[in-house]
Amino acid sequence: MDIGICLPQLGSQSDGARVAEFASTAERLGYRSLWVGDRVLTPLQPTDLYPLGGTPEHPYPPEFTAALDPLITLTAAAVATSTVRLGTSTVNAIWHTPLLLARAVTSLDLISNGRLVLGLGLGWMRDEYHAVGVSWTGKSERFDETLDVLRTLWTENPVEHHGPLFDIPLSAVDLRPAQVGGPPVLLAGFSEASMRRIGRRAQGWVNSSDMPAEYAAYLWSIARSAAVDAGRDPDALHRETRINIAEGQSIDSVASTVEALAADGVDGAFVDLHYSTRSVDEATDIAARIADRLGLETAAVAV
Repeated sequence: MDIGICLPQLGSQSDGARVAEFASTAERLGYRSLWVGDRVLTPLQPTDLYPLGGTPEHPYPPEFTAALDPLITLTAAAVATSTVRLGTSTVNAIWHTPLLLARAVTSLDLISNGRLVLGLGLGWMRDEYHAVGVSWTGKSERFDETLDVLRTLWTENPVEHHGPLFDIPLSAVDLRPAQVGGPPVLLAGFSEASMRRIGRRAQGWVNSSDMPAEYAAYLWSIARSAAVDAGRDPDALHRETRINIAEGQSIDSVASTVEALAADGVDGAFVDLHYSTRSVDEATDIAARIADRLGLETAAVAV
């Protein structure tokens, strides 16, 4: 199982000048992938609580109050590295028009020489939708059409799309991702409908180790069944799991989580140090200790 790590992006680690340095160090330590998330604001009186433990007194992690842009952050990492995959967990797809999202993603895949893994999700906070001018209702339909447009822009030329929400006239679009057909698309989701979409349309699932293993296995079985029903190979679906590391959590417990995920057949896991460290330097130190405990093979990276 490949092991990755989140780039410094949130809260006290939202120091854009340190992203390239951290990315390069993580690659040398043996991490195989680098990941970012997507936040645009944190209202003082939010409509929704963070689904992983939010309470009325603490509705979301304090780290959410500062967040670097995910695709710009990955671009900085791309030019500082040469082998690691670059993943989003996740970009909130429908905050963007699909035409502009496709251009940004295609550009990043080219800059990274085909190392991008595009994780897409829908988010959980209605306030963010209102702030970016996108309706909270109709999310599923907008998401499906966004996926349609991305696939068209990555695989056809000339390009044309006429749908309920987006209209693209017959156009020449010569910009193509480095990865033929576009970067692999992983979808987030915790509902049966989301898992069926993964089985029908995506290359895999990105989720969190905070989810009980039994429920994760149940959801994964739905995606696999949907793939079979769609005439796709369920064994080709890929799973990536975020490991949120809590403050005070031991490195041995992180290793135990990694071992459990590997035993469950997860393809890749990545650790998130935002909630357990308070600076990029501290995160770098813990990243090195985790890499040593997991026995990651130090990479010989050309400079």
